[in-house]
Amino acid sequence: MRLITRLLALLAAAMLAAQPVAAQSILRDAETEAFLHEISTPLIEAAGLQSDNVDIVLINDPTINAFVAGGQTVYIHSGLIEAADSAEEVQGVIAHELGHITGGHVLRYGEGAAAATKISLLSMLAGIGAALAGAGDAAMGIMMAGQQAAMGKFLAFTRTQESSADFAGADYLSKAGISGRGSLSFFGKLLNQEFRYGYSQSDEAGFYRTHPLSGDRISALREVYEKDPAWDRPANARNQARFERVKAKLVGYISKPSATLRDYPETDQSVPALYARAYAYHQNARVDLALAAADHLLEIDPQDPYFLELKGQVLLESGRPEEALEPLRRATELTNAEPLIAGLFGHALIATENKDNYEEAERVLRAAVGRDRQNPFAWYQLGVVYAARGDTARARLASAEQQVMSGQYALALRSAQAAEAGLDRGTPDWIRAQDIGMQARALIERQCEMERGRNCTPG
Repeated sequence: MRLITRLLALLAAAMLAAQPVAAQSILRDAETEAFLHEISTPLIEAAGLQSDNVDIVLINDPTINAFVAGGQTVYIHSGLIEAADSAEEVQGVIAHELGHITGGHVLRYGEGAAAATKISLLSMLAGIGAALAGAGDAAMGIMMAGQQAAMGKFLAFTRTQESSADFAGADYLSKAGISGRGSLSFFGKLLNQEFRYGYSQSDEAGFYRTHPLSGDRISALREVYEKDPAWDRPANARNQARFERVKAKLVGYISKPSATLRDYPETDQSVPALYARAYAYHQNARVDLALAAADHLLEIDPQDPYFLELKGQVLLESGRPEEALEPLRRATELTNAEPLIAGLFGHALIATENKDNYEEAERVLRAAVGRDRQNPFAWYQLGVVYAARGDTARARLASAEQQVMSGQYALALRSAQAAEAGLDRGTPDWIRAQDIGMQARALIERQCEMERGRNCTPG
């Protein structure tokens, strides 16, 4: 009975995993997003997709995982980046997840679940029939056997999808001219993790898994990869250098400073180590040390926009916005107003509390949200500028944009309604206020249905 309970819990968890990301927080960083876009583009094109239509999103989660949840978005956990040792390992994971997208596995996921549900319902009906006939023990046995058969069919369905994604990913790596060594290396990490946690590699244990046994996957893929012309192709040195920077920055940002300083000691004067320590020092409010690390990086490359962004961020978040303007302005110029960097620069302009800077802040922030509407921080800052200039309607519109992206649907609805009332009818901003209001209302109704199991009409 405990085994059946665990299997049913696994099925419930699998169903929840297919839903859009909500509770987990998304990590956004200009350099990391540029890196993930660059290393995934050849794979996306090899998969026959448009690179502008596929997003690679980093999730703040320490587990080693990646997934797709509908649409053309690949979600990668921060724990996967931390566990990986190379850009090619990350590319192997991305290729696999693209295999799920092109295979339509998220859309077809419901087919496997539906088949499992039908078996469960049929077994339940048979069990009730046996109980009515007076065979209580037989009824329980039929229902338990039916549930196990349902889970077996469901898990077999998902294992088939995983194997399909494995071989699709291998094909995309081959077409992109990327060696499969990174993919095999990462599967080796998963296998070691399974051994560490005592997961059996036996066929019997494999029956209860959503994924094929890692040992079997490695054997099957090795046969494919070793025959591929790209197998002995050397790794892209530029990608690897950028990966090491991005990984170090991530570790410095999310890990405990003591752990970061242990893994990246002062004796290590490489760019990744300086990066990691700068963020660790900043976390510990050791501003002088954080700025010293940033300045050391700028000595290495004075024109690196991400080093300039780092220095500006440390200065701004340490209460020195005036000093942050120069490095952030330069970083914005060097990246052609990359939205996240431009948003930070706009924030610094506002934080000076000098009204002479507000016009530039509005220009910078409007450019940022024009290129990346999914930027709640920039929308919030733009709302601050509008409010300071007495443009209440557009301030409420900017607030509505920020609130709907932050899941504050009731506030977004009220802000959109207030904006609509204060804007000239028929203008683009008035139409946008209407659109946000309808979006917020629909999301409130959906949230209500999920939480209460009934239709709700927002006030």
